[in-house]
Amino acid sequence: MTVSIPEPVASFVDRVNDHDEQGFLDSFTPDGVVDDWGREFRGREAIRQWSDVEFIGARGVLDVRSAETTPDGVTVVGDWRSQHANGLSSFAFRVEGDRIARMTIREG
Repeated sequence: MTVSIPEPVASFVDRVNDHDEQGFLDSFTPDGVVDDWGREFRGREAIRQWSDVEFIGARGVLDVRSAETTPDGVTVVGDWRSQHANGLSSFAFRVEGDRIARMTIREG
């Protein structure tokens, strides 16, 4: 089954699954935020430091199961597999223009 994901989130997922660190970071606004189960990382440098251990650096792959566009952005639910954590996860994205302003990760 192929899930239709709107841009820029679709490209973001591709970059994550390709382990493309620079593409991943470039997906965010300069002051973008990652909220990983209540821990917030603001700005590309903080996001990079988090990602080096828990996301791209952990060789994570997201197998998308569903995607929904909401008034607040895009929510993707998928099976996350990495060297750091595994399981069904929800990724809620707030988009500004062609970049991600906020990614919130919770249980899927």
